[in-house]
Amino acid sequence: MKFVRWEDLKSGMRLARPIYSKSGVLLHERDAKLTDGSIESVKNFGLLGIYILEPAEPLPPMSEEDLAFEKFEIKTVSSLQDEITRIKTTKKQKNLPTIVSQIIRQYGHLEGKVHFYQNLRSKDDYTCRHMFNTAILSAMLASRMNISIEERLALVTAALVHDIGKVGSGNPAIYGGETDPAMIKPMYDEALSGAETLEESLGTEGTRVRRICQQALRVQRAVDLGEEIEVKKMSIEAKILLVASRYDEITGMSLTGESLSEVKAIMEFQDKDDIYDPAVVQALIDSVFILFPGVSVELSSGEKALVITENSENILKPTVITFRQNKIMDLSLRDFSDIRVEDIMKTLDNRYIMDRDAISNAGINVPAEGMI
Repeated sequence: MKFVRWEDLKSGMRLARPIYSKSGVLLHERDAKLTDGSIESVKNFGLLGIYILEPAEPLPPMSEEDLAFEKFEIKTVSSLQDEITRIKTTKKQKNLPTIVSQIIRQYGHLEGKVHFYQNLRSKDDYTCRHMFNTAILSAMLASRMNISIEERLALVTAALVHDIGKVGSGNPAIYGGETDPAMIKPMYDEALSGAETLEESLGTEGTRVRRICQQALRVQRAVDLGEEIEVKKMSIEAKILLVASRYDEITGMSLTGESLSEVKAIMEFQDKDDIYDPAVVQALIDSVFILFPGVSVELSSGEKALVITENSENILKPTVITFRQNKIMDLSLRDFSDIRVEDIMKTLDNRYIMDRDAISNAGINVPAEGMI
């Protein structure tokens, strides 16, 4: 599965994800082949692009939970857009606590990992979808880290509005792929300025929410601009918001640059563990499927392989089977100390069809099918 910008779409390509209208009506099913008409509709909707299956790639399974997420996302993002508009125009909120409670109720008490699928975005809803994704991730991480209910409410509220200053901006840096400091600095200035308005808009919780947003925004600005960074005084809510927001930024679609994989996000977090709290990053790894059985990967040795089992202690060192030699390698062993997963394969990256019996007979513990 790969992301293709709308101008690069061609008739005959197969959809990897369904396409819904803004009102939640299903327009195009998964595995449907694009036509000139459907490509035109993607353009008219303002979508930056869509996710496409490779010609020989099997259709990945999509559970009831996945479909429920799609519908919940469409409905909630629409409500969030209305609420953001209300806050920006009247400096008052109305439904934000309801949206916060819905997200915490649905994603703040999950026991296992989830597939965190990136959603389709247009310029009009790009920032709202980013804040929505960040809020869901924040709710999951807060649950994993067992922070207090009060902290969770403040965190998810902050996640839903942390980039409110970017809404309506014409700065292209907002949509990803931009590296020019002359664009990046004004983007953060807008975001920080928007966070200032939250104190007035959100009542008694406004000060706390504003502080969480600005702490996370200032650290990420310093990272992007190469400035000095102070993270010691960050609240736990701001540390979670920082990781959740950055994860969505890295893995989500962008206007000018290609989105990166979940593996690249984890590598960035681990390489900058003085900035991104390792405990928060581990909570993310424990909450979201990243290198799960069936994913095709590229190894640092240059080989291509298929993940057989995860490694809960070191996410980049799973057990794999190589394509070229059909060799099973437990990358956590000393024999493979210099080898790790470098990235998820850009194409054919989700091979779900596996002979579990054959792998189990080889002595490898594979999760039951319902757990993948």
